[in-house]
Amino acid sequence: MKCPFCGEDNTRVIDSRPADDNNSIRRRRECDDCGKRFTTYEKVETIPLIVIKKDKVREPYDRGKIESGVIKSCHKRPIPVEEIEECINRIETAVFNLESKEVESTRIGEIVMDELKALDQVAYVRFASVYREFKDVNTFMDELKKLLN
Repeated sequence: MKCPFCGEDNTRVIDSRPADDNNSIRRRRECDDCGKRFTTYEKVETIPLIVIKKDKVREPYDRGKIESGVIKSCHKRPIPVEEIEECINRIETAVFNLESKEVESTRIGEIVMDELKALDQVAYVRFASVYREFKDVNTFMDELKKLLN
């Protein structure tokens, strides 16, 4: 494993334990060259998942896209980073539990919205406004009314 600080591949594992989600292993490492410590996570490699976009283009699943959307939705909200990470992990688990090699992006979007609704209502509305492509204030208000009921 290369050191993220100095780029040398002379690192060793200091501590190893299950991560919070129990689906990965957290390893503390130390660089023998610069002495700095860093953390890595080891996960089981899963079957490749293909996402079918709205325009029917297929692309490989990318956790980073879900992370980006959730983090943008939670921007400047009083939500601890740990809760955001747990939310993203639940979303990813739900996607992979569909047990399909291909998943439509709309299905992933609905899973994200369900998780955000439970996490933070403002984050949910932010995500929904982009995901559902609200055309005007009335469609936005309709979504807010659903949330309030």
